[in-house]
Amino acid sequence: MNLRRAVITAAGQQRQEHPLQRLVDRDGVVRPALEIIVDEALAAGADEIAVVVRPGDESAFRAAIGGRPSRVEVIPQDEPKGYGDALLRACGFVGDEPFLHFVGDHLYVSDVDARCAEQLVEVARREQCSVSAVQPTRESMLPYFGAVGGRRVAHSTRLYEIETVLEKPTPTKAEQELVVPGLRAGHYLCFFGMHVFTPALFDLLAADGEEGRRHLSSALGRLARQERYVALQVQGTRYDLGSPYGQLTAQLALALSGRDRADVLSQLVELLARQPHSS
Repeated sequence: MNLRRAVITAAGQQRQEHPLQRLVDRDGVVRPALEIIVDEALAAGADEIAVVVRPGDESAFRAAIGGRPSRVEVIPQDEPKGYGDALLRACGFVGDEPFLHFVGDHLYVSDVDARCAEQLVEVARREQCSVSAVQPTRESMLPYFGAVGGRRVAHSTRLYEIETVLEKPTPTKAEQELVVPGLRAGHYLCFFGMHVFTPALFDLLAADGEEGRRHLSSALGRLARQERYVALQVQGTRYDLGSPYGQLTAQLALALSGRDRADVLSQLVELLARQPHSS
C-alpha cells in the first residue's frame, strides 16, 4: 500500500482556529499546531499534504504548514456541509490511491519510539485495508468523538474488525451497540483523529448526494459493510485541542515528552506548592 498523500481537515465552523494555535513542541520550538501535525504525516511517509479550510483562511493555513512537504494544497470548503463533505473536497488531490487523514484539532504523543501515524501506516500496509486509529475512552468523553464497535482480531491485542461506527453516541446508545469484549467497563473505542482510507470512501461520501450535510461516520459504517475496515489501538494518546482545557493538556503532554521534561516538572511542582490549601 503506497501512502504518499495526507489530508488534514480544518474547516469546522467552531474549530478552524485550533490548528493555527502556537504551542511549544518536544524540542522546545514554538510552532503552529498544524505544523506539528504535518510533521506527523511526513514521519509516516507522506510528502504531499492537502488542508481543507474555510474560505478566506487559505493564506493563514498555507503559512502555518511550513516548508517541508514537497507539495501543498489548501482547499476551501465553500459551504459548511459537514466533515464528510470537507474530506470529499480532497478527492481530486488524492486520486485513486489510499491516503492518510488527520483532523486538524488533535495532537498526538506516542508511548513508543514509532510515532502514532507510523504505527497506523505499518498496520495499513500489512493488512492492505482502511485502518482507523482508536483510543479506549471513558463514556463521559463520548460527546467529543466518533466511536466504533466490533471484535478483536484473533491473536492480536490492539487490532479490531470494525462492525459499527457511530458519531458522538450517547452512553445508552454506546452500551447497546459499541461494547467491545476486553475493554474496561464504561470505556469505548473512540477515534484517535487519524486514519488510513482507501479511495472507496470517496464514492460512499459522494453517494450521499448534494443536499444537506455529508456525515463521515455514516459513510464509514457503510465502508465496514463493503470492505475490510479495521481499528488499531495506537500506543499513544491523542489530545483534542477543542475540548475543555484541551490546548493546555496538549501543551503539557508535549512538554513532558520532550527534552525539557525535568524543567517542566520542576515548574509544575513549584506551581502546585504555591496553591492555597483548602480548609
